[in-house]
Amino acid sequence: MSSPSCPYTPEMDSIGQLIAMVRGELVRGLERALAELGMDLRYTQFLVIKRLAACGPMSATELARASEMDGGAMTRLLDQLEAKGYLRRRPHEQDRRALRIELTEAGEAIWTHMSTAHKAMLEEAQRDLSSEERVQLRDYLQRMLGVLRDKD
Repeated sequence: MSSPSCPYTPEMDSIGQLIAMVRGELVRGLERALAELGMDLRYTQFLVIKRLAACGPMSATELARASEMDGGAMTRLLDQLEAKGYLRRRPHEQDRRALRIELTEAGEAIWTHMSTAHKAMLEEAQRDLSSEERVQLRDYLQRMLGVLRDKD
C-alpha cells in the first residue's frame, strides 16, 4: 500500500480508484451478509437473481447483457443457480429454438431474503450521507455512466 517514503493520502486515489474500492467493499459486504443468512451465493449469482426478480423471464443473452457478463460466464452461473433450484430454463413462447430463464418459487423466496440484506447493507454504507447527498451521489454516478456509455 504505502511505504515510509511515500505515505498514503486519500488525494492519491483517482475517482476511478475510489469507485472501484467502493464497489469492492459493497460486494464483500453483500457476500458477508448473504453468508450470515446461510446463503451460499456469490455477488454475480445475486445479480442474476435480482435481474430476474426485477424484469421477469428473459433469455440468457438478455440476462448476460443486463448483468454485464459474457455468455460463457452466464451459462456457468445459470447452471449453478439451476442446480440450487433457484431458476429454470423454459422453452420460449414464440421461438422453439430459444429458452427463457425464470425464477422458481425457491428463487423468488430467496430473493425476498437477499433483497432485505442488500437494502440493509446499502443503508449502512450510506449512513453518513444526508438524504440530499444520497440523491446527489446517485445523480453524479448516473451522469458519469451516461457519458462513458455514450462513447461506445
